Formats: sequence, C-alpha cells, structure tokens
Amino acid sequence: MATAERSLDAARTSQRNGYGSSSSGVIITPGLSDGTLSRPSKEHSTPRRTTQSERRESRIRALLAIAVMGLAFFTVGSQLIHLALQGQNDQRIAMSAPIATAFARPDIVDRNGRLLAGDIVMQSLIADPSVVLDVEEIVAKLAAVLPNLSADAIRDALSDRSKKFAWLRRGLSTAEAQQIHNLGLPGLDFRPELRRAYPLGRTAGHVLGFVDIDNKGLAGIEQFLDSSKYVEPVHGPSLSARPPLRLSLDVAVQFAVEEELADAMTRYKAKAATGIVMDAKSGKIVAAVSLPGRDPGIVDERFEKKRIDKLTAGTFELGSIFKTMTLAMALDAGTVEPDSIIDVRQQLEVDGYPIKDAHPAGRPLSVTEVFLKSSNVGAAMLALADGTDKQKAFLKRIGLTTQIATEAGPVAPPSLPSRWGDIETVTVAYGHGLAVSPLQFAAAGASLVNGGRKVRPTFLRDSAISANTDNPVGEQVLHPETSRTIRTLMRSNVESGFGTGTRAGVPGIRIGGKTGTAEIAGKGGYREKAVIASFFAAFPIDAPRYVTLVSLFEPTGTTETGGMITAGRNAAPATSRIVARIAPLLGFLPSEQPL
Repeated sequence: MATAERSLDAARTSQRNGYGSSSSGVIITPGLSDGTLSRPSKEHSTPRRTTQSERRESRIRALLAIAVMGLAFFTVGSQLIHLALQGQNDQRIAMSAPIATAFARPDIVDRNGRLLAGDIVMQSLIADPSVVLDVEEIVAKLAAVLPNLSADAIRDALSDRSKKFAWLRRGLSTAEAQQIHNLGLPGLDFRPELRRAYPLGRTAGHVLGFVDIDNKGLAGIEQFLDSSKYVEPVHGPSLSARPPLRLSLDVAVQFAVEEELADAMTRYKAKAATGIVMDAKSGKIVAAVSLPGRDPGIVDERFEKKRIDKLTAGTFELGSIFKTMTLAMALDAGTVEPDSIIDVRQQLEVDGYPIKDAHPAGRPLSVTEVFLKSSNVGAAMLALADGTDKQKAFLKRIGLTTQIATEAGPVAPPSLPSRWGDIETVTVAYGHGLAVSPLQFAAAGASLVNGGRKVRPTFLRDSAISANTDNPVGEQVLHPETSRTIRTLMRSNVESGFGTGTRAGVPGIRIGGKTGTAEIAGKGGYREKAVIASFFAAFPIDAPRYVTLVSLFEPTGTTETGGMITAGRNAAPATSRIVARIAPLLGFLPSEQPL
C-alpha cells in the first residue's frame, strides 16, 4: 500500500512538472514512443562544432596546395621563357640567313603564245656547318657529282662551325640533286627555289636578256618586267599568277633568220652578223638577231665580247644604205626630181679631201641612176646642194641623231661628227662619219617606205602607240609622194638589172632594197679589207608590210663572190634567202597576196 502511494505521488509530481524523469538521465519526451530517445543538449553540440572546423581546415589546405602548384608552374614557365629569349637572337639569325628573297616572274611568250622564258622549281644544295662531320669527305664526294664545283669554295662555306647555314650550289638539276641525296652526307640538305629557264637556248637570247641568282631581271625584256612591276618578291618556290608577257617576236621567223645568218657567216666567212625584221607601219619587231648569239641561261656567255648585241648595243657606219636617206632628203625638199641630171664625171674635192666613185660612170647620171649605181659623188653633190643645216634637220626628223629605246633597254646613242662642216656633210651623205645601231637605221628606214610616218620600234605585240614630245610616233616626217618615189627606186635597184641589189630578188615576192659597204674604222684610219656589208630591204615593195636589214661583219671574198666583199655579193643574196623563207610564215604566198 505504502509502495503504491509512493508511486502515485511520483506520477503526480511528474505531471505537475510536465515531464517525467528517470534516474538514469534519460528524458522521456511526451508524445514519443518509449523507444525514441534524445541525448542531452550538451552531448549533441560537440559533433557539429568538430565538422565545421575540419571543413575550414580542408579549405585552407586546398588553397595552400593550389598556391604552391601555381608558384611552381610560374617558376617553370618563367625559366622556359628565359631560355627561349636567351636563344632568340641566334634563332633569328639562323632562320633569316638561308631565306633569300627571290622573284616570281611571269612567262614570256612570242606573238603566237610559244614559250620563250618561264620559271621552274629547282633544288639548291645547302648545308649546316655545325653538324658537318667531315668537310673533306663532302668536298670529295660532291666533286664526283659536280665536277665544276670549287673545292676551295666548299671548304670556305663549311669552315665556320658556328654557322647554321651555307649555300653550296644553287639550281641543281633533278639528276644532280638525286645523286647528292643518295650520298647521305650529314649536314647537307636541299631547298626548292625558283629558277628562270629558257627552253630555246640562244634563240632571241639578246632580246630576252637575263636574270641574277635570285631571279631578278638584269637585262633585256627580263629587266623590263622588273621595271614595269610584273614581278613579285617571294620566299619560296611560288610561281607567278600573272598572265604571260606576249612579245611581237615570231619564234618561227626568228629561228629562220638566225639559221640563215649563221649560214651566211659560214658561206662568206664573216665574223658576225645581224638581222632584223620589223613591221613597217607599227614598228613591231618580228625578228631581231645578233650572231654569235647568247644563251640567257649560261652565265659565262653574258659578257663575252664576241657575243655583244651588235643590233642595239653597238653603233656602226653603215655605208651606202645612207644614200636612201640622202635622196629622200633631196626629193622631199624639192631640190631634185628622179630624172634630174647630176654631173658626176669629175671627182669632188671638199676641204682638201677627194671624193670619188669606186666605179666612175664617165657620164652625167640621173638621180635614179645615182641611186642604182650607188654614186658617192652624186650623193655628195645632193647633200651639198641642200646644205649642212637641212641635212642635220632631216636626219633628226627621221630619227637618226637622237637616242632611242625599246622595252629591251636603251639603244646605243648615235655617234655624230664632233664638227659638222662641208666634209662631214658629204661623208654622212654616203654613210661615213655618222654611226648608228642597225635597229635605229631600220626604224628610220621604215618611215621612208611606209608613206612617210615615223615609227617607234617595239618588242611588245600589244604595245599601244604612244607620243614622244620631240618626235611623236606616227608623225608625218616625209611627204607620201617622196615615200612612193623611194619605193620605186628601191624596187628598180633589185629588179632593173642595173642596180647593186640584183641578187636580193625573190621569185614571186616583190622586194626592193639598197646595198651598203662601209670600211671599218681602225687605228690611223679605215681598214680597207675590213668592211660591214649591209642590205636594207622592204617587201612587198608596192605596199610594204615589213622592212629588213641584214649586216655581215668582216666578210671574206670567196669563190662564190668572185673574191669580192661588197654587199651586193653577200648581204643582198643573204637577204634573198631570208625573205624567201620567212614570207610564207608572215602570210605571203609567192603570188605576193597576203593570206
């Protein structure tokens, strides 16, 4: 009983406090099952504080680790940059030394599109001297492949082991490059480069000019490409995307003239020869030849004296072809008519110098006969009748006393008399005392036969006619009637049977022309047996489309020429063979009708 009461009192007391208690320290939460227990608050707060602290410490450790790793990367990166910068200068030198600026050039083609010059990719031999193991081995083995290679030059190129680059040979052929590659020599390598190729060799070589080792134009049409901004600097073998430069030359005509002139040199034992074929109205040059020729791709031929371009780079006294100019001057001034009579029976004496004919006629001659018989006395009298001032003015107007130029470069300036008095007037009248290039004479001669209009020689097919402040292209420099008379005289000189140009005739082609034989000046005077024999011609002579000028330098008398060295015996027949061969190529059948 007492025990029960005590239990009841305890229960009541618990109800008044709102909780039940236990001596074991377990708190019984009202509304929960007996099995649901909760630890005192002191025991619950300790684990929460421990977890937050650990998280903070973990974050700190992570940040420290990132900072350490970042510092490490920064240190390593800085060192790499330092090392790179330290070798930058050496690397720049090594990279820049072997890269030579070259020039990509467009093709050069003839009037019909046939290739005359073009770029190709070739291998050049290079070396890294710093890794070469045996210089003498390289010298010996390269000599077997490239016998013309200088052993001393190779040793010099490889002697400095501090260098990273050296040229050994530029422009190897495919076979040479392959042989060197097969040698397997350490330190050698190849670099592709642009090189200029001339597939026709010496054909038109003087006109084309040449380039240097880096493909830069130095002469001729090649230099014209550079000056006209047709080339592009490149680093590597990049071919030009520009269209070809089309010349006025015709390869077939050029080759025919070259071959016939070479035959004439052999036939008449001449030391050199020149020939030109020019459009009489436009001045476009169809063929331009100077022999001995020059291959633009052979360096050793570029400056050989015997290979100088005599057509444009030299001036010469051309002899009696100048009488064409003298008669044109007199006829144009109205001083004489073709049938006017000139008394040439006596030799002249001018300023103490005798003027005579090689074969005196012994009678007075008409102006036409002065031309056909090539009378020095007759030409001299015509020049004196007009006077020095008129002669100088005429020759200037026609284009023979001022320097001219073409796309291939400047033509040698005329060599004029230092004193131009009566005797000079006389000698110039028959082609002595005034020296011009054959090209310049041909251009002036075209004006005599084309109706009297001035032309400017050009090597471009599509060249536009431009103006010149002193002598406009196309300027009327001669009366058309005078031009017709000159054509008649030139035709008679070939066709009549009485002229000096009879051997220039071509069956089926009406051709006219004039001979000229000039002694070559030497020390102390003229060399009697050394001459330049020339023939100036036009065809078809009734309405000329083309003019030609053929010159043979120092021909020798042969059985064929009867031992003579005059132009009527060598330059005239050489012209006949040339015109007979090229006329069909230019569109003329023997019937003389253009195709």
